[in-house]
Amino acid sequence: MSIDQGTNSTRCILFDHRGRLVSVAQKEHQQHFPRPGWVEHDAVEIWQNLRRVVPEALSDAGVGIGQVAAIGLANQRETTVLWDRRTGAPLGRAIVWQDTRTAPLVEDLRSNPGEEFFLQRCSLPPSTYFSALRIRWLFDHVKDLRQRAVDGEVLFGTMETWLIWNLTGGADGGLHITDATNASRTMLMNIRTLTWDEDLLSFFGVPRSMLPEIRPSAERYGDARALLPGVAITAALGDQQAALFGQTCFSPGEAKCTYGTGSFLLLNTGGDVVRSRHGLLTTVAYKIGDQRPAYALEGSIAVTGALVQWFRDRLGLISSAPEIETLARTVEDNGGCYIVPAFSGLFAPRWRSDARGVIVGLTSYITKGHLARAVLEATGWQTREVVDAMNADSSVSLQQLKVDGGMTADNLLMQFVADVLDVPVVRPLVAETVSLGAAYAAGLAAGYWPDLEVLRRNWHRAAQWMPAMDPALRESEYENWQRAVERSLGWARPSRAADSGPP
Repeated sequence: MSIDQGTNSTRCILFDHRGRLVSVAQKEHQQHFPRPGWVEHDAVEIWQNLRRVVPEALSDAGVGIGQVAAIGLANQRETTVLWDRRTGAPLGRAIVWQDTRTAPLVEDLRSNPGEEFFLQRCSLPPSTYFSALRIRWLFDHVKDLRQRAVDGEVLFGTMETWLIWNLTGGADGGLHITDATNASRTMLMNIRTLTWDEDLLSFFGVPRSMLPEIRPSAERYGDARALLPGVAITAALGDQQAALFGQTCFSPGEAKCTYGTGSFLLLNTGGDVVRSRHGLLTTVAYKIGDQRPAYALEGSIAVTGALVQWFRDRLGLISSAPEIETLARTVEDNGGCYIVPAFSGLFAPRWRSDARGVIVGLTSYITKGHLARAVLEATGWQTREVVDAMNADSSVSLQQLKVDGGMTADNLLMQFVADVLDVPVVRPLVAETVSLGAAYAAGLAAGYWPDLEVLRRNWHRAAQWMPAMDPALRESEYENWQRAVERSLGWARPSRAADSGPP
């Protein structure tokens, strides 16, 4: 059983020995936007949604609890939950990874103590993206919260920690744990030792007592007591690392990109902690039991599928997300129109939290078809920027990109990605590889699958797109996109001109 707690919904999926999807149940949760740049979730609503989807998935598959070999979790990363150790009640809504309220703190940290202090320890630059800054913000804005944390009354976790705690008993002895992939996104874990770093804890003022125990991504954590009593919980990974695992990118040089609300391109670098010089993040890819961890370079794109949602919900130009491909195919090109969706600033490789979204090239010729095409192309061009950075950091250029996630159903978009990257793009038979990766890791730890090679043999290609764009046109269009991005950066307030992200 895979529990995939994502940005927009919570899913429960059952997989069989061949890695085939047996049943799926899903429920969306509400997105809260209390102020510009603020994004929040109700952690109790998410837990209640999980209580609904687990029985539904079991019922649809026609199986009982006793037939579930193990449970693996994948989760939206960096989203921060604080709750009362005694009652189990969250201390306010969870602050989501997209939230940018910590931007002023990011500016302060880049000047004092400076990026190098963080890069040497956790390999992450100061950014609104990561959990430690949200904890610090809450300490600064909620009366007596830090003292309560020092006194042992408050627990911190990302979503997998919150759900495992509730599954294993909650306030009545629930396990307070996280895995190395999620811990590597907090700015509090030492990237080499995989332990909470004393210098970082001291700097942010985070007491160790509120932090979960860091465990491998795949090992037996304990048994569920709620929902699935007696079933072993044996894996947890951040959603993007889970997708890398589900795509069976187990060798250095293999890469995947998950196209969802945002998009995330990860390159396996093996046992090497590769420090990026071109705006990528160094992260833990996975850790299986007592084996050495595998690391990855990651390019995080904040807004891709979310741009399609905006096009649907805010502009009302389509009634469902799949309609955007049909609308985009009504025109032959973008008509000279480019959209830079910097709704949460720009992530990799630029890391400019002050950038703002722009639409460039509007004329009376532009139709909603051109806008639809520009929406899709924005995802392709952002992918190209990340791959260029990855090729610059790595000794081997990308030869193939494995893709997954909901947006891969859009054939026009996938062809455009192949065109702008000039490499084949392949989609597996099971497109929802976040869930599959959590299941694979859980099954390995539980002995359901014997080794990684068996998982490789489960991978089957469902579709492939080959590059077909004229090289001269590709580079000309890329230059136009770069100019549009400069317009996006031009909206930055002068006081934030130095907010340039990782070196």
